[in-house]
Amino acid sequence: MALEMRAECERCGTALTEDGDAVICSYECTFCLSCADALGSVCPNCGGELVQRPRRAL
Repeated sequence: MALEMRAECERCGTALTEDGDAVICSYECTFCLSCADALGSVCPNCGGELVQRPRRAL
């Protein structure tokens, strides 16, 4: 099962590229680094930890 590589931050709407920096929780909620920092690396939806989203090989 592959991760859903969402194209925008769920908080501010900033565009995210598949190979760019982003963070996710275990439910795949996705945020840009600025929003993750503002949220204290805690997902506002589930309370889970936000971690660096892995990149796919091209």
